[in-house]
Amino acid sequence: MPINFVAILGYFLGSIPFGLIFVKIFLGKDLRQMGSGNIGTTNVLRTGNKLLTFLTLFFDMGKGAIAVIFAEHFAPGAEALVAVSVVFGHNFPAFLNFKGGKGFATTMGLVFYFSPEAFVIAGLLWLTVVLLSKFSSLGALSVLVSLPFLFWGTEIQMAFLLIALLGIGRHYENIGRLLKGTEGQTNLLKMFKK
Repeated sequence: MPINFVAILGYFLGSIPFGLIFVKIFLGKDLRQMGSGNIGTTNVLRTGNKLLTFLTLFFDMGKGAIAVIFAEHFAPGAEALVAVSVVFGHNFPAFLNFKGGKGFATTMGLVFYFSPEAFVIAGLLWLTVVLLSKFSSLGALSVLVSLPFLFWGTEIQMAFLLIALLGIGRHYENIGRLLKGTEGQTNLLKMFKK
């Protein structure tokens, strides 16, 4: 199967906004009009619905892994390109006028696929930073910065560098608020107790 065709499929798979879909179906609300306005897992968590949060996390991670598995079977050698394209699809989805999420859950699905060990390290890093700082965005940024190093010397290193840059770029507003001290905090323990 042509590599470009598989990359396009990865992009459209990444474009599926599962958080937006689940909140609309089960809560009858537009996730873009709630919380931060983002379509990702953290904003679904702000709805207080743990099941929808889990489903969004699972499907957003899953679409990253599934895209690369598809490439592995039908276009061997295209895994790195498809990994980048699926995150690009989530961040700039064709179905939402190219206004999507930040790609963190999808990125973590890719990390899990390529290296469960790196996934554990990245997950612990995210959790530690968020619990200590109470900034979900800072946790995500910490992981994104670490990705090229976690995959240093591997064939997928450059793909994760591009994915990290995509994710950091999508966090530009968060970075600005963090520098100004106006970023909203995320108390995970409190949110999960609700």
